[in-house]
Amino acid sequence: MKASFSIAVIATLLASPGASGMDAAPADNAAGPVIEMGDIERFYRVYDAAGGRPTAETLQRDYVDPGSEGLHQLARLRNVTGESIAQAIAKRPEIYSEARDCVGVLPRVRTRLTGALSELKNLYPEARFPAITIAIGRGRSAGVGGRETGVQIGAETLCATAWIEPDIEDRFVRVITHEFAHVQQAVAFSEMEGATVLSASLEEGAAEFVTELTTGSIAYSYMPRLTAGRESEIETAFVADIDKTDLSNWLYNSKPDAPADLGYWVGYRIVKAYYHHADDKRQALRDIFDMKDPKVFLAKSGWKPGIALD
Repeated sequence: MKASFSIAVIATLLASPGASGMDAAPADNAAGPVIEMGDIERFYRVYDAAGGRPTAETLQRDYVDPGSEGLHQLARLRNVTGESIAQAIAKRPEIYSEARDCVGVLPRVRTRLTGALSELKNLYPEARFPAITIAIGRGRSAGVGGRETGVQIGAETLCATAWIEPDIEDRFVRVITHEFAHVQQAVAFSEMEGATVLSASLEEGAAEFVTELTTGSIAYSYMPRLTAGRESEIETAFVADIDKTDLSNWLYNSKPDAPADLGYWVGYRIVKAYYHHADDKRQALRDIFDMKDPKVFLAKSGWKPGIALD
């Protein structure tokens, strides 16, 4: 896909001076959520000046160090350094060359995000919407979101993960919405020492459920095909592992040729069961975001392996 605009022009189109900061809500800003692209503009200036092969030292000095707070958060959370980016460019140069064109969908993405996040604000008035930082990382993180850290998108990774969702526009909209759901969560279980299969799966599953609630589909759209006819088998195995702190069989284990992350799907099903059984849906959504005890939430959800929810 060829972009219609340069990155600089896209950044100008996405600029929205009236809404920034942790409490800026798209419902109050008709232009849509703030999408910051200064980091990606700067990366491609460095990248082009080096003929597509910038050194680790140059990347650190001219891209990472002078970066935005959002880029620095991504660097801290996902080990993004000049060295790690240089190594990733050497291994997978195509994802860095292709990302420049891929971000041409962002003006349309913001239009759709305005609707999705406004719906979230309607369902959950306490929702907060920090600016979204679009940056370039080390080819490992498509998106990061948290209450204290905001939302960061690794453009080179998200653009290259067609296995998550083949349609690039849908992919951006739903992954960003997923990360905004994480911003609302009281506890980031997966970042805690001793996180369990249950706690991390509920964290990710809640974000998937909220994405479906506000956009009409989960972000990881391959899940229904991967799990069809195996629901009871998968979920029975999940129950046996809920207290394990080794997450590798359930979470963060997808590969392009072998999509997995089944903990996302089971967690989504547990959260959906909780919401489905609740009489007060607004309170149920608050409970989902305010979850602090995964075992108590599971017990109250009414979920069981193989439960029918549609």
